[in-house]
Amino acid sequence: MSIRNSLLALLERGPMHGYQLRVAFEESVGGTWSLNIGQVYTTLARLERDELVAPLPESEGQRPYEITDRGRAELARWFATPIERSDRPRDELAIKLALAMTTPGVDLTAVVQTQRVAGIRALQEYTRLKAHGSGDPDDLSWLLVLEAMIFQCEAEIRWLDFCESTILRKRTARPVTRVDVHEETGA
Repeated sequence: MSIRNSLLALLERGPMHGYQLRVAFEESVGGTWSLNIGQVYTTLARLERDELVAPLPESEGQRPYEITDRGRAELARWFATPIERSDRPRDELAIKLALAMTTPGVDLTAVVQTQRVAGIRALQEYTRLKAHGSGDPDDLSWLLVLEAMIFQCEAEIRWLDFCESTILRKRTARPVTRVDVHEETGA
């Protein structure tokens, strides 16, 4: 996720200092993603360096920032450009499973099952939040983020089911090799 562009979008609302940006970001995503305040200030420094934001005079010990015209143009480009699959972070779970298949001593089925249980628990929690609310029920941004998380959990669980059935099918269809015979007989 682009913290840089998220901060620009928040500054489009009006000038804010780092702590206000952090709170506004977390409120916008329904508290599902927390930002480290150091990350906010590091990103603000880069945005200032790139002339996308400008600092305002310090007020009550805080330095607010405002978006510049160049920042607005960058923000407009971000909103107008679709997110490409290659732009998203690597899928740690897919990498973990790929490595679990080739790492000696790792029970691949247990790895899949552990992740499935965690996914089901997360899905139950997100569904509970949706049913009972954890914020303003009229907050559309919170609802959309929550729905995205529900859909992602459901997709991950379906993918894990596919992985498990594929692994089982491949293992049962695999011909016996010398290595298998050697392992079974201890020879």
